[in-house]
Amino acid sequence: MERKELLELLNGLSTAEKIGQLVQLSGDFFDESMDVTETGPSEKIGLAEEYNLYNTGSILNVLQADKIYQLQKNYLEKSRHKIPLMFMSDIIYGFNTIFPIPIAQTCSWDFELIEQSAAISAEEAYYAGQQVTFSPMVDLVKDPRWGRVMESPGEDPYIGSMFSKSVVEGLQGKQANKIEERKLAACVKHYAAYGAAESGRDYNGVDMSLSKFYNQYLPAYKAAVDAKVKLVMTAFNTLNDVPCTGNEWLNKQVLREELDFEGVLITDYAAIEELIAHGYASSPSDAARIALDAEVDIDMKTAVYANHLEKLIEENVLSIEQLDQAVLRVLELKNDLGLFENPYRGLVDESVPTAEDDHREVALELAEKSLVLLKNNGILPLKKDKKIALVGPYGDNANTLGMWAINGDPSRTITLKTGMEQVFSESYLSFAEGAPLIENIERLGFSSNITAGKVKLPEYDKGALLEAALKNAREADYIVVAFGEHVLESGEAGSKTDLRISEAQSDLITQLAELNKPMIGVIYSGRPNNITHLIDKFDALVYAWYPGSMGGLAVANILSGRSNPSGKLTMSFPRNEGQIPVYYYNYRTGRPIKSDNENSRFTSRYIDESNYPLFPFGYGLSYSDFRYHTISASSKEIKEKEKLEIRVKISNESNVQGDEVVQLYIQDKVASISRPSKELKASKRITIAPHSTEEVIFKLCIDDFSFFDNKGTSVLETGEFIIFVGSNAEETPLSLEISYIAS
Repeated sequence: MERKELLELLNGLSTAEKIGQLVQLSGDFFDESMDVTETGPSEKIGLAEEYNLYNTGSILNVLQADKIYQLQKNYLEKSRHKIPLMFMSDIIYGFNTIFPIPIAQTCSWDFELIEQSAAISAEEAYYAGQQVTFSPMVDLVKDPRWGRVMESPGEDPYIGSMFSKSVVEGLQGKQANKIEERKLAACVKHYAAYGAAESGRDYNGVDMSLSKFYNQYLPAYKAAVDAKVKLVMTAFNTLNDVPCTGNEWLNKQVLREELDFEGVLITDYAAIEELIAHGYASSPSDAARIALDAEVDIDMKTAVYANHLEKLIEENVLSIEQLDQAVLRVLELKNDLGLFENPYRGLVDESVPTAEDDHREVALELAEKSLVLLKNNGILPLKKDKKIALVGPYGDNANTLGMWAINGDPSRTITLKTGMEQVFSESYLSFAEGAPLIENIERLGFSSNITAGKVKLPEYDKGALLEAALKNAREADYIVVAFGEHVLESGEAGSKTDLRISEAQSDLITQLAELNKPMIGVIYSGRPNNITHLIDKFDALVYAWYPGSMGGLAVANILSGRSNPSGKLTMSFPRNEGQIPVYYYNYRTGRPIKSDNENSRFTSRYIDESNYPLFPFGYGLSYSDFRYHTISASSKEIKEKEKLEIRVKISNESNVQGDEVVQLYIQDKVASISRPSKELKASKRITIAPHSTEEVIFKLCIDDFSFFDNKGTSVLETGEFIIFVGSNAEETPLSLEISYIAS
């Protein structure tokens, strides 16, 4: 539909019909028998009796293709203007094929593969009638207590930006206007700084300086906007005491004007109504006024817009122009999806591809690249002619998909036991659960009828589980312990103060360690855990995260040496909760720790613990042995219109081909505000053959050396910079200095 036709359509709508386009409901409003996946409060929203359901603009989280078809058909039959419904859902890291959780994906540092996985998710969802997905989630997070770490790209702005761009382009394609066939409209979230919730407690407030906001938290959202993302979702939190959903500075000045976002701004679940709970709005009517003034277009799962906007416009509290602007953005999104020409998009195509095997191969590759080898004393890879005791509650557990795999089917998931049976001889493999995964589900906060059995606690005899595991382990040459967090201990509202593994699992590990046999740990989790008390009990340790549909085979391939581990952490691991937040780009202090004053009291340090993380950002081991040799620059000065080339030579001194993730950091030596000790600016994942050397070339532009000051202004100051290159944030053996002289 041409823009002229859209404007004619808009002008032909009544005020009530316009408001309906800004209302998002779930499918059960139209069919009470419909199975709807809820991701927020279950209270009735209280639509006024006079509200016409057949003015509604969009539907939330209906995943069944036949239900979507019937909803759309019934709706169009009863709608006066025949404006199609738009169907939106949470497709975070897979639809049928489930990929590793996002924090795991970024540990691959393979952004082309991440884009490919997003494209597969879009295609699978497209043929199920989905049109918009609430992804990518790009909230930078430094606090592993926050439950939504699992959905995030981690602690670094560069990684967040690369992930953001990759997922948007994978989901939408790269056309500026139309959404490509077999693609979805993407929605970047949660705008803004949601991952900085105070105390790591979900929905809590956020307080930060402008320089921190612009330098660290804004870049990933900007990357999505630059990639032409179609929607932005507001965050639940307050930012500097103003709720994001009602924040005019954040939504109008920064998002609309500075970032030049022209698409749809949608709330998170019930967020407009929650302006009242924040103490920022006095009533639902006041909340409606605040939200539309802040240019929020779609009200997700409340009756605030539906019940109050019309009166506010009649009383000239809000203008019809404000309403028209919001409605036009929604109509343009429907037009970009091609819904006016084909309201049954993806549902009536008889040539649905059957590429499941190909999709699962991509899931396997991404899972293998996402796994991080944290420790190895030489025991890995395992020899195949030895007896292996697989022990632990994740040994044969298919619930390793993470909280947000809403459409994921555990029965299609390869468990670790199944994966190991494909790689190792079954006659050499035994399994025992050893310990319950979790002993108390009440604290998870879910009612008994939610999440399709994921919170049901099976009957068990803890003593019998332990004895069976010890018996198997005594008869084995190797012990592989698969343990971690319950899948619902992370995710939305999964904040925790204690990041240690459960007591029952820790006891199991302690008793297994007393057998003095080689022991390998495989940890399943949605966040960096506190594993300081366990690390010495293992000869090797693999962090599997929640690795998706193919996770069991991916882990088995790593353990056996079929695949060489190459994942690198995108979030630092704390030694204990008292260090949090712990992250790599620390700001320099006036009293830093130095090699000659490590135990001096009057330095910026703890007296009972190291300042440094247990495992730093960028860390991950390999079966190869990489060495960094030389670094050079194309110039000693940064030029306005020229790329600065940094050349690095790296060798593989082992007999095993492997992938290394080469990381480039900079330090601004002196600036008008204090700057981080290191900032990641570039990375390259390369494959190096045994006993060979490769040259990596980085190209930096002048923007890589600028920063935002405390007025939110981008500046580049005359001065010197250090460039560091290495394998992680703490190990950067190569460095050189360059300078910038303002013209």
